[in-house]
Amino acid sequence: MYILMNFQLDMIEDKIEFFEGDSLKTIEKKINEQIEINKAILLKVHSVSHQTTLLDDGRIHYTAVVHFKLKAK
Repeated sequence: MYILMNFQLDMIEDKIEFFEGDSLKTIEKKINEQIEINKAILLKVHSVSHQTTLLDDGRIHYTAVVHFKLKAK
């Protein structure tokens, strides 16, 4: 007796990721690491948006949003 299993794999076409850190260097490192990971699933950076916020205690908090899209064929 045979059991047939049907697998369907869909390509991820869009992916949005959020990053935060205490310095620009920190979030830049996190973003670069994620870019390398996403290359393996054929995603490239489409856009980046970032913001800095001054916290009540005087520290600066950095955030970024990166939109990854499927590489064009």
